[in-house]
Amino acid sequence: MSALKQAEKEEVMNIKQILNPVDGSEHSIHSTRYAIDLAKLLDAKIILMHCHARFPIVLSEPYFQQAINEISKTSEELVEPFIKILEKADVKFDIRILEGTPGNKIPEVARIEKIDLIVMGSRGVTDFTGLLLGSVAHQVLNKADCPVFITK
Repeated sequence: MSALKQAEKEEVMNIKQILNPVDGSEHSIHSTRYAIDLAKLLDAKIILMHCHARFPIVLSEPYFQQAINEISKTSEELVEPFIKILEKADVKFDIRILEGTPGNKIPEVARIEKIDLIVMGSRGVTDFTGLLLGSVAHQVLNKADCPVFITK
């Protein structure tokens, strides 16, 4: 085996952290299943990630705290089915729930967490944006420093 082929093989086999951004869509459920298969195959850990909308900055108390609580509750409810899928699959995983736009946050988290592979759905909750590929997936493909695995 040539040195180049051996280096490529070692790089592929060195996937130890998989970022799996989810938004509650059917596409994200499929991406989580793919991430699980890859994690089992490669003995990798999955970082389940969800980005929620920014907290409103124009509200005063007690409305500001109520808005934060509602956004946090909605995010926790959204990731709950994914947590159950991951627990049932018996894979190692962590959870990140973050504020911000997914197209920017996903590549940022991938860099900070030293992610080896991003596994995400081709489209999100709304099939309206993007023609062939969802706008978030397109942004991540262009901004991420690591490989991105897009699922349908």
